Amino acid sequence: MSEFHKRYEMVIGLEVHVQLKTNTKAFCRCSTNFGDSPNSNTCPVCLALPGALPVLNARAVNLAVRAALSLGCVVNHRSIFARKNYFYPDLPKGYQISQADQPLALQGSVALPDGRRIALTRIHMEEDAGKSVHDRYEGFTAIDLNRAGVPLIEIVSEPELRSSADAGAYLRALKEILLFADVSDANVSARPYGQQEFNTRTEVKNVNSFSNVERALELEFARHCAVHDAGGIVVQQTMLFDAAADQVRAARSKEGSHDYRYFPEPDLPPLVLSEAFVEGIKYALPEFPSSRRARYASSFGLGAGDVEVLTATRAVGDWFEAVVARCGDGKLAANWVMGDVLATLNESGGHITEFPVAPTQLGDLIAMIKGDAISTTAGRKVFAAMVKDGGEPKAIAEKLGLLQVGDDAALESWIDQVMAELPDEASRFAAGERKLQGVLIGAVMKKSGGRADPKKLAQMLGKRAGG
Repeated sequence: MSEFHKRYEMVIGLEVHVQLKTNTKAFCRCSTNFGDSPNSNTCPVCLALPGALPVLNARAVNLAVRAALSLGCVVNHRSIFARKNYFYPDLPKGYQISQADQPLALQGSVALPDGRRIALTRIHMEEDAGKSVHDRYEGFTAIDLNRAGVPLIEIVSEPELRSSADAGAYLRALKEILLFADVSDANVSARPYGQQEFNTRTEVKNVNSFSNVERALELEFARHCAVHDAGGIVVQQTMLFDAAADQVRAARSKEGSHDYRYFPEPDLPPLVLSEAFVEGIKYALPEFPSSRRARYASSFGLGAGDVEVLTATRAVGDWFEAVVARCGDGKLAANWVMGDVLATLNESGGHITEFPVAPTQLGDLIAMIKGDAISTTAGRKVFAAMVKDGGEPKAIAEKLGLLQVGDDAALESWIDQVMAELPDEASRFAAGERKLQGVLIGAVMKKSGGRADPKKLAQMLGKRAGG
């Protein structure tokens, strides 16, 4: 803990911008596809040409309400779009369509891993601005308006976070719920322990990863504390985080809400949502990560570490559950998914939804191992073949000659051959030295090419030893 942390309390509120998963922009039909050539996804609406009128994207509304309900917010059945006026080269209208005093949703919370809940102030819808590009042409700034009008929600927390680690935990928990989150800025101020009033805050921008959020907060907190110690006054302003230089620097004085001259957007009517619409979205919400973790632990007997891996994303959890539904064994399914499946994905860099082995096929393979149709070792050979060339596990096992042999005559023949090749071990085993059973089973397995049923082998050898 730094000297500052002993004397001052960090006070953090986070504003998180989340791009909504739509194919088109918030108020026009231009594509939201990332990486297209500059200014190719634009039209009169997002270029703010005279006479062009916005039309709200219904899919964006659906996703915004879904996010609000996922976070326990109260969804307002009537919200208002407003014009947030400011002037930047990448804001073609001269204003941003957002929501001010009548947002989409209020309240809600995010639970941290230690059980604490961080309250949310609001969630509102807005459109993104364009992008200023400073490194395309020497001495000039280029403007790319492909992102202008991309639909966002802004999730605003109460200033209840008290450390950079808390901020990182909050963001990770939020991302887990929303599946994806584009972090864009954070508010931070410092106050002495015991002081109830908030000191002047600053806003830190250009923060786009969890680790950068934590580092930027620590740097800005230390700057505030040094100013307070020197008897100075912290000026409300916007700071930019420079990850390469590991520093924050002033960008501009921070506007207050009055500086934006908010007023209702005259080209958009109030957003009115029926009770049935909101309830329909609520009914369709998926199981949340916290409840899925509890169910995996209680239903499948999995440890905390296993549960964390299997619920890291919704896709992994869904894939795992499809395997369990097929094979009926949560523990074995977890071992295979966390081991062989995720290891293969890590090597290939692919996504689990594109994995060459279907969850039902892995479930069938696990069922074959459980039913002693093949050994675990043979199962991994089958799995490798499925990953490489596809196919059903039973057919592959037959083709590779890996199906376990449980025929008594074949097993007796292999046992006899091993006994003849290892007369000393066979004699001592028959005399009661049972620890040699493993040696003999290993020899039979090797002779059979791994196809002998080890359980039946143990029973037969037991009988030969008088067991």
